[in-house]
Amino acid sequence: MNIKVFDRPGDHPAVRLAGDELKAYLGRMLPRNGAGELSIQAALEERRDEDGPDRFQVRAVPGRVTVTGNRPRSVLLGAYDYLRRLGCRFLGPGREREVVPAVSPDALVMNYRVTASFRHRGVCIEGADSRENLLDFIDWLPKVGYNGFFLQFKTPYAFFKRWYLHERNPLRQPEPFSPADVSAWAEEAERELKRRDLLLHQVGHGWTGEALGYETQSWDPDPRPLAEDKRPLAAQLNGVRDLYKGMPADTNLCFHNGDAVDAFAAQVAGYAQAHPHVDYLHVWLADEYNNVCECAGCRATTLSDQYVELLNEIDRRLTAQGLPAKIVFLLYQELLWPPVKARLSNPGRFVLMFAPISRTFEQSYPAVGNLPDIPAYQRNRIELPTSLEENLAFLRGWKKQFAGDSFVYDYPLGRAHYGDLGYIKLARVISGDVKRLRRLGLDGYVSCQELRAGLPNFFPNYVLGRTLLDEHADVNELMGEYFSAAYGPDWPAVADHLFQLSTLSSTDYVNGKGGREDGAMASRMEAVRELCLDFTPALDAHRTLHGWQTPFWEALDYHREYVLKLSRALRHLALGEEENANADWRAFRELICAKEPDFQSWLDVYRVLEVTENYTGFRGDREP
Repeated sequence: MNIKVFDRPGDHPAVRLAGDELKAYLGRMLPRNGAGELSIQAALEERRDEDGPDRFQVRAVPGRVTVTGNRPRSVLLGAYDYLRRLGCRFLGPGREREVVPAVSPDALVMNYRVTASFRHRGVCIEGADSRENLLDFIDWLPKVGYNGFFLQFKTPYAFFKRWYLHERNPLRQPEPFSPADVSAWAEEAERELKRRDLLLHQVGHGWTGEALGYETQSWDPDPRPLAEDKRPLAAQLNGVRDLYKGMPADTNLCFHNGDAVDAFAAQVAGYAQAHPHVDYLHVWLADEYNNVCECAGCRATTLSDQYVELLNEIDRRLTAQGLPAKIVFLLYQELLWPPVKARLSNPGRFVLMFAPISRTFEQSYPAVGNLPDIPAYQRNRIELPTSLEENLAFLRGWKKQFAGDSFVYDYPLGRAHYGDLGYIKLARVISGDVKRLRRLGLDGYVSCQELRAGLPNFFPNYVLGRTLLDEHADVNELMGEYFSAAYGPDWPAVADHLFQLSTLSSTDYVNGKGGREDGAMASRMEAVRELCLDFTPALDAHRTLHGWQTPFWEALDYHREYVLKLSRALRHLALGEEENANADWRAFRELICAKEPDFQSWLDVYRVLEVTENYTGFRGDREP
């Protein structure tokens, strides 16, 4: 079949990409020797509402496929959604995780319209990442419904550094890597995001360190002493003004000091002036808590009140410079407590981001009902809330003061997922969370996560993207859609196996919540071992499988080894057998370090080791 794409000069690259992708995929799906002609048109709506949510329409009649949308990325989203309805499956980052079936020309006929359920549908980079990891993930985003991406810090140096220096994996030699490389890769990532018209979020962490004179691109300590002329700007703790544990990114400022406010606001205004292409500029404080300034001036108010006044000063400067930048402010750690007196003077510039990092992921958000009172704020003696109700009480407090645009910044795939050995329960929690967003007054979700959260598979990310696009998406239907494509006819056995692993797992335990000695957890980890052994014959039966399902079964085979070793370590930890637990954890570490070249795109070795050592409670030498 002869396939032609009709485009217009001046079309946005995302619109042209939509047409090119339709031509490429349909060319693979339709009979190669079929007669006839197919014309494809990807175009913007004649009357488009670019302030509203993403919206697209597909009109496919014999011989012609037309995809329109209210903005360029909406057209691209529509193209991929149409391909999905034709049977394509985009199961994870990278073209090797795509399923492209054969179809007849008659199957092309459709006519439907979609309006995205939520405005904000994004992912934020975390963990350790190569250039290829990042580019593959950006390519995958619109294929499963996402519309934005967040590059933390001014550049993603921290995340590239972890990978290219192979931190926490001494079996791999560091690779050549420089700040110039990071800048080039970051610019490349931004170009690819803009080529797809995806929303770019930037910075967040690092402003306080920059205000103190440090180029702050990571959470690493800086050996250079704090300059004496900058010392008055730093938070006073126990009578001393200095870097907090030597880390500029974790050091707060003395916001009673006008010079500190000026230095911070100047950094933000200068960045906004130089980076007009950033869609959402995140302005956050230090990434640590119980380290806010104790001087008399700061003690006379609250950090949240000072934060709001800082945001107002930034707004005044941006307004004076004629800069329309959207500023994202966050509810996080001390900033969960709403301000007492201060209010945003220009709320239309700002977007509220609720970041409940200490929440449990054992359940989804509840319906808004009776919530507890917010506990009294105690400077440098706060305890982060763990229950969902406690976290939502803080959100409710802020919502009483700010009625503007808002979304949740959540962490199920940033740390919690290592505690769910099957990923099924976590995917259901994610689905439930998204379905509650509207009742919580939130217009979307940005996931702070590893890009390589794919062992045993990428189903939780798939559920998140698809449900944010359509809040009515059924998680069980998505499971059938995903698992049947990934594993073939035997997918129900895989789903059942992973569901049982999930049921026995605990995201809270692996993330350090609760006591370490737990007899019930020890018994559950023994049951996990038995499940893995019982599943061995199913894995053996698929070792000769060929086709797109092969990498998924290979990853599942590796996942069995992974779970057997990790569950053994967790069992000893829960029994209080510390020496045995640490020995088994080291064996687990040796396995994943050795296997990393084969499964790099599935598992973030750096991050799982960081989590299990710093949160779960394993201890040991750093050498496998």
